[in-house]
Amino acid sequence: MGARTRGRVDGLPEWDRCAVMGVVNVTPDSFSDGGRWFDTEAAIKHGLDLVAQGADLVDVGGESTRPGAARVGEDEELRRVLPVVRGLAGEGVVVSVDTMRASVAAQAVAAGAVLVNDVSGGQADPEMVPAVAEASVPFVVMHWRGQSIDMNNRAVYTDVVGEVLAELTESVHRAVEGGVDPARIVVDPGLGFAKRAEHDLALIAALPRLTAELGHPMLVAASRKRFLGRVLSDEKGAPPPPARERDAATAAVTTLAAREGAWAVRVHEVRASADAVRVVRAVRSAAEALPALPQPTTTQAETPAETPAETEAAT
Repeated sequence: MGARTRGRVDGLPEWDRCAVMGVVNVTPDSFSDGGRWFDTEAAIKHGLDLVAQGADLVDVGGESTRPGAARVGEDEELRRVLPVVRGLAGEGVVVSVDTMRASVAAQAVAAGAVLVNDVSGGQADPEMVPAVAEASVPFVVMHWRGQSIDMNNRAVYTDVVGEVLAELTESVHRAVEGGVDPARIVVDPGLGFAKRAEHDLALIAALPRLTAELGHPMLVAASRKRFLGRVLSDEKGAPPPPARERDAATAAVTTLAAREGAWAVRVHEVRASADAVRVVRAVRSAAEALPALPQPTTTQAETPAETPAETEAAT
């Protein structure tokens, strides 16, 4: 568990703990912070601020994937994303591009991005896998059942963990068969995408199984999502708090994910999660330094007496 199962991703730095991916949404309609970083200069500054707060890499996206969101045009996505990627990469930031379009991925890589994070896992654009393979960059393959406009209708499962495992495995196989290096693949269970709160919670509970059976580093992206609002509303007996009031709950998931061996967490508010992953690392190091406990020994007096039937059977 933990550091032993985090894995490393070829083409990216190797961190000695769960990494923290900060989010820069260059969109007017993100569920969490839409419009705050829509201006290029503001987005670049925000990305640099996230690094200063402890982010190891920054994920730049120009298209909202909130439930019900309509897609933006390719030209508009490029206009939003490329200057921010170029600006952050120019400052030495490890940049990921969050896109479902092969053309955006390819141009973002040319502008300095070193990771492609596709929430569709290569399904939305048939050219994505070939583009990633040609670029030889790491690729996040997320569990996905369809576009945001109607994904809530697809949140139907008999066994959510088993079905996500099977569907993610298929997406990984498609990526590998399309030429993506398996050592550069990261998997993401797709919390909040075609899933209800109970599905998201079950997947978090099953992170050790997901990591073990998928066999690739795991990205956990729970930040500010609806299921956290549902959990908090259940506790308080009040309506779910707005997205920006779910950061403490997000940090709790970060702690769980780091403890269970996630390679990275994707978050909007970095500082609390950056602290959380470092605490998990420190506790793990302390646990590894503890002396091994002596094994209990069984004395003759503690050995259970034979029953009459056992005695008779032995004669």
